Amino acid sequence: MTGGTVLLLAQLALAFAPLSLVAIGGAIAVLPEIQRQVVDLRGWVAADAFMDLFALAQAAPGPNMMVVSLIGWQVAGLAGLLVATLAMVGPPALLALGLGRLRARFASLAWVRVTQAGLIPIALGLNLASGVVLAQAAHHGATTLVLTLGTTLFVWLTRRNPLWTLAAGAAAGMALL
Repeated sequence: MTGGTVLLLAQLALAFAPLSLVAIGGAIAVLPEIQRQVVDLRGWVAADAFMDLFALAQAAPGPNMMVVSLIGWQVAGLAGLLVATLAMVGPPALLALGLGRLRARFASLAWVRVTQAGLIPIALGLNLASGVVLAQAAHHGATTLVLTLGTTLFVWLTRRNPLWTLAAGAAAGMALL
């Protein structure tokens, strides 16, 4: 492994590990910052490629943080995938282990219950911000605006699988070519 590769892997770890600790609600909650880090600041992937990686991660079965693994793969191959994934799941796993033990010990205290209740709107807000960033990145005119709004309403108002929206978007994209 060359010095450049080691440096790139260290940069991947340093990009994702801090984000993992504030990803209340999952990696999707910090998606705007992930996009800013990998597209705007570091230039590891283009904005369109980022959207493609996100779409692939959401369509595939598994956790919503899979986009981080795909970014790692795109940036540095298998080693990048492993480093990015471990940087995203390692710190919160260790934190959850420690806090879980503390919570079990102090669950009856009022401040523990209040803190738990206060995290709910934070997680919802972070997820909403992610949706806004994704909608802005996907907006390339009236057609994509209609697709974004239609998809949002479909997912919000029905109990159907969101993959139907992915299929509809793919069909619309092919029809417009």
